[in-house]
Amino acid sequence: MRNPFIHLHLHSQYSISDSLIRIRQLLEKTYECGMPSVSVTDKNNLFSLVKFYRESINYGIKPILGVDIDIENSFNSKILPSVVLLCKNTTGYKNLTKLITEGYLNLPENNKFFVSKKLLQKYSDGLIALSGGINGDLSQAILTGKEENIENVINFWRKTYKDSFYLEITRTGRDLEDEYNSVCLDIAHKFNVPVVASNDVRFLKKEDFQAHEVRVCINEGSYVNDSKRKSIYSENQFFRNSDDIGELFSDIPSAVENTFEIAKRCSVSLPLGKVAMPNFMIDQSISEDEYFISKVKQALQSKLSERNILNKEHYYKRLDLETKVILDMGYQGYFLIVSDFVTWAKKNNIPVGPGRGSGAGSLVAYCLDITNIDPLEYDLLFERFLNPERISLPDFDIDFCMDRRDEVIEYVSKKYGKEKVSQIITYGTMTAKAVVRDVGRTLNFPYGFVDGIAKLIPFELGITLEKALEDKELKSAYQSDEDVKEIIDMSMILEGLPRNPGTHAGGVVISPTDLVDYTPLYRVSHDGPLLTQLDMNDLESMGLIKFDFLGLRTLTVIENTINLINKDKKHGEEFDIEQIGLHDEKTFSLLRSQKTTAVFQLESRGLQDIIKRLKPDKFDDLVALVALYRPGPLQSGMVDDFINRKNGAKIEYLHPFIEDILKPTYGVILYQEQVMQIAQVLAGYSLGAADILRRAMGKKKPEEMEKQREIFVNGSLKNGVDKNRAEHIFDLMEKFAGYGFNKSHSVAYALLAYQTAYLKTHFTEAFFAATLSSDMDNTDKIVRFINDCESLGVSIKRPSINASDYNFKVDGPSSIIYGLGAIKGAGYAAINNIIEARKENGNFSNLPSLLNTCDTQKVNKKVLESLIKSGSLDDFNETRLSLMNKLPGSMKTSEQNLKNISCGQQDIFGFSDIEANQEETSLKEWDSTEKLAYERDVLGFYLSGHPINKYKEEIKNLVSYNLNKLNKDFSNSRTKSKVIKIAGVITNLRVRNFSGGKIANITLSDDSDTLDVICSNELIKDKIKRDEVIILEGYVKFDDYTNRISFRANNIIPLGEARLLYATGINLKISGGEKSKRFLIESIDGFIKDDTAKANCSVRLEYSNNGNACFLTLPENYKIPAKDDIIEALEGIECVEDIQLLYGN
Repeated sequence: MRNPFIHLHLHSQYSISDSLIRIRQLLEKTYECGMPSVSVTDKNNLFSLVKFYRESINYGIKPILGVDIDIENSFNSKILPSVVLLCKNTTGYKNLTKLITEGYLNLPENNKFFVSKKLLQKYSDGLIALSGGINGDLSQAILTGKEENIENVINFWRKTYKDSFYLEITRTGRDLEDEYNSVCLDIAHKFNVPVVASNDVRFLKKEDFQAHEVRVCINEGSYVNDSKRKSIYSENQFFRNSDDIGELFSDIPSAVENTFEIAKRCSVSLPLGKVAMPNFMIDQSISEDEYFISKVKQALQSKLSERNILNKEHYYKRLDLETKVILDMGYQGYFLIVSDFVTWAKKNNIPVGPGRGSGAGSLVAYCLDITNIDPLEYDLLFERFLNPERISLPDFDIDFCMDRRDEVIEYVSKKYGKEKVSQIITYGTMTAKAVVRDVGRTLNFPYGFVDGIAKLIPFELGITLEKALEDKELKSAYQSDEDVKEIIDMSMILEGLPRNPGTHAGGVVISPTDLVDYTPLYRVSHDGPLLTQLDMNDLESMGLIKFDFLGLRTLTVIENTINLINKDKKHGEEFDIEQIGLHDEKTFSLLRSQKTTAVFQLESRGLQDIIKRLKPDKFDDLVALVALYRPGPLQSGMVDDFINRKNGAKIEYLHPFIEDILKPTYGVILYQEQVMQIAQVLAGYSLGAADILRRAMGKKKPEEMEKQREIFVNGSLKNGVDKNRAEHIFDLMEKFAGYGFNKSHSVAYALLAYQTAYLKTHFTEAFFAATLSSDMDNTDKIVRFINDCESLGVSIKRPSINASDYNFKVDGPSSIIYGLGAIKGAGYAAINNIIEARKENGNFSNLPSLLNTCDTQKVNKKVLESLIKSGSLDDFNETRLSLMNKLPGSMKTSEQNLKNISCGQQDIFGFSDIEANQEETSLKEWDSTEKLAYERDVLGFYLSGHPINKYKEEIKNLVSYNLNKLNKDFSNSRTKSKVIKIAGVITNLRVRNFSGGKIANITLSDDSDTLDVICSNELIKDKIKRDEVIILEGYVKFDDYTNRISFRANNIIPLGEARLLYATGINLKISGGEKSKRFLIESIDGFIKDDTAKANCSVRLEYSNNGNACFLTLPENYKIPAKDDIIEALEGIECVEDIQLLYGN
């Protein structure tokens, strides 16, 4: 009986550029085919290393670790040949890791990875080399037709790998394959080199070839049906079984047998599960354990002394418990490292969060300044972070200021060595919507058609195509349209495959020795950061410790607010956020008024509603709010119970033993820590065992829950608790454990919420200046923040070329100046140049002075137009229209002036005189609609007014509410309103596909507020112009999805159409007496003759005759239609001072 064939050259999904093979499916197929071993040799990476190794062990299959790696080409620099390298042993695995890492360390500027032959020689020990078949450098040598080149290639590989070099041959039907194989066999005989069979596998089944072609084209950005594209793959590169391969290579049985022999030679064991704790750098005269204990105890003494805490015994007892667990687990170095970089950040004025996650439950973390939370003060449990009865790696998530997080990472990298520190890789995958778009493009379907399919997929986190097909409209399209079916079917094959490597949001790994001892390294581009090739989970499997350096924008806002507060204060008088009390009544009053816009964690409409009902008046209420606003508590009734009990409903504590545990939450089991404490007090669990109970309840495994129920009830009985009562409490714990939140995290984030609310209350201008500056690129947020500013009595001044900085800034009490950096089309370089020129030369007096002192390469025409449209140049006391018209000439004059200066002809033509005596003509301003439209273009919204203002008095005749009154009057309504009318301008529009047709989601605004509007797309399609005032008729309904009211419109018409329908008269106030009256009547007569529209408005003239006020209503035959063009024509008549449309009788 012959030995089975072993696949030694196979790409998995992690090759990124090709392959459909998922790791688990590969092992299932290998097992099914009765193959005892298999190799994964991904293209130029080891991304799948641990996943493949671990899954192979689970299936009882021997994993062969390797890579298909590009190498330098001695014959044609445009083509990179490849070689397959397999690890014989641990030495080979380490050398392969170093080889591929050095390749990425030296990635060329064109970002095309390859390794040199010099590197291959350096790291050859312990590796087997397969020549690469038609893609190898032997193939390239054969193409040259020179025996000398062939001999040199063979000699290099034999010298480098000795008896571990094999000539790889494939029979997959690809171009030049037969010719290559023929020559290759002659070479093998001539040089006595063994041959090995391969199928260069890319997919598991032959019928997957077309899907694989699509996958390749997605990566290439090409089209499957492009006649100019030639595929380098064949349909035969699938996972063949041993019998197929045996038959295919029946004339060369040794080539098949050699696969088995190679597999026997390869044996690598990865050190999974062993913790590789990084070493904290300390003086060698003291051990790490001694240093840790000493530092922690001193820190605790200092904190207790600073806070005048009298009951110290409780703290020392807790500290002893924690230090023992940490030392027993060997995690003291981890705590010291985190403490070190957090301390460094604070000393360098980089804002650090008070804590995050379960780590805030550690007293040691508090002592070492990793957190700012005293866990004993809030009943936080260390065992929730590190459980002595369930060994797991520690995991501190540290929040840093978004703008300066990278400085901390750089500090760590320098301190521990760049060879020991790296950021962590992550893989972007082909998600449902994205893969449909990719597949549709690659199959060359029209963009609009593909976009329509993608939009039918619900916008839900983690949505799959299988789940999306439950949607009636998508399912109908799939079943009735062959093109839709083709795209969806192909997409379902590719869905979930890795699409590209990226960088983990905050993960950094530190190793005790060089990182390449644990993971190969990677670069996306030649100047990009170094990343591990193993992802977060695989690094943990290899024993490496992950440190999370997370960027939190709120910390940046807090820091910038404090800087603004302390800008002009003397040392010793500065405001310190850490010294504020947590019982400030003004802060809680602001929260109870639901003025929580920009308050961390508390600004959503849904939370504002809960705040209104809860009426928070102490810090514990904020902690609860952070925990309550999640789907589980909202849907389970927990939120309602909590609110009702706080506001006077009867409180039940389940049992007297646990009253103290549940008192802060009014008898509701809200926190995970409470589940643990109940188990400890009622049933005698240790806190470690209670943490295991909490986890079991969260996972809801029936057999584990029965086991825990018995332990809990028996323990409760021993403490004198009635059995029925114990079982009832266990049932409640089990129910709420799934909803319960980590209290440690709630406390830490509630502190940030309180701090931002405090700053908003007491330093409103500074807080909003910092908040607006932090989100300058987000127009929606800017609008919301400015509306909130104005509701609190803080005005936003227009941007000013002479007064504004890049960021928003405080301009005295109740005033903020708009930041130039928030103007679209300006950019940092241009604004910075303007500010530097202003510092050097003083304020700009006019447009030429701006142009002559700034770098017009940076402050170019586009930038200047944006500044004009935004109102930034209103300082020059010219209209924006005038400045826009003068701009081309002024720029030309300035450029000529600069040329003259560069030639040594400064002022020879009198440019200073031109500037000084520039004609002071100023054109009439743009009309208000155009002016506001330009503001919206460059600011994202209307700043100096609103398009609706011009029609405000008229609109009162047409609508029931302005938007602010509507939002207030219906904010708590859960019932559908009667039909009402509103008016506004569409500022945002999104059209979505539903089974009943296209639905438009509109953001409507007037000068008072904004409102969500939902309507059929047919109501607005091709009917509404941008910035046009519209009248909407419909009803108000509470939207459970957004947790706020929305307006369902049944009818939408432009204001112009509403006038034609509802206006009954036009009142014209004129100047000039009888003469003007006659001229106006003649003009109206002309309108009547020229316009065939229905004349719906009688005309009333208001004028003065010899000092007497006169009124004249023209006869019926002088009625005119209230059309926009006629009203504009009337406005253009010189004697017309005012026009008022009349409604009703």
